[in-house]
Amino acid sequence: MIADSELILNGDGSIYHLNLKPEDLAETIIFVGDPDRVSIVSQYFDTLDVKKGKREFITHTGTLRGKRISVISTGIGTDNIDIVINEIDALVNIDFTTKVLKAKLTSLDIIRIGTSGSIQGNIAIGTILASEYAIGFDALMQYYIKPYTDVELRIKKEIALQFPRLSFSPYVGKASERLIEKFAKDLPRGITMTAPGFYGPQGRNVRSHNVYPDLIKTANVFAMEGRRITNLEMETAGIYALANMFGHHAISINAILASRVNEQFCENPQEIIDNAIRWVLDRI
Repeated sequence: MIADSELILNGDGSIYHLNLKPEDLAETIIFVGDPDRVSIVSQYFDTLDVKKGKREFITHTGTLRGKRISVISTGIGTDNIDIVINEIDALVNIDFTTKVLKAKLTSLDIIRIGTSGSIQGNIAIGTILASEYAIGFDALMQYYIKPYTDVELRIKKEIALQFPRLSFSPYVGKASERLIEKFAKDLPRGITMTAPGFYGPQGRNVRSHNVYPDLIKTANVFAMEGRRITNLEMETAGIYALANMFGHHAISINAILASRVNEQFCENPQEIIDNAIRWVLDRI
């Protein structure tokens, strides 16, 4: 039995942060960062049955072409991803009455639709890009034990060689092969770099002195077995690593709004984001 202090429920029986009950959640889930983006996604649903929220975590659940779907705002960063993935896993795999693991476990489909910046000059602003792998430059997976594939271990080793000055150990996660086939068959793919912040951790220098001033340049030249680091954002590696650990399927679809090497930002971000949303919904 899981202790009350380990799995915290609200007075109405909903899980602590997401404010959801098991029946509120679909087995296909879209993640967005921005709470305002939840309704931008759910406006395309045929029906909308659940609208709940707490703090930055907003959830809409409905149907599209007969398929039940939830869209959840995670907020920014892998610290929030830790909360969201642990709680959605508990919603489907823990009996909330007995607080015991269910005999039959459920594997969720998680599709992140997020914004990102490219770090390769040949990836144009407006591109919709899928993350095949993601490298976490944050601390989340220092607290978990996850199985690693041979390719993930080779990526970890190569990262250590190409970023020799790092004072921490990056981790690696992989997209679901099934979801790549479903959502990214016709998309460019790459390795996504996940940072724990937007400014210094992504190599930005507005009025700061950074420990890793050559971060973007080093990431730009990273290569392993034909794979390159293509883009930089703040959630994907945490999603992949935790999904891999729990046995869920995950993919991250990135709307490229900026080019870090060309020092450009798009003029029409909402149009690009909407293109990514409709791409996913057309294939869901």
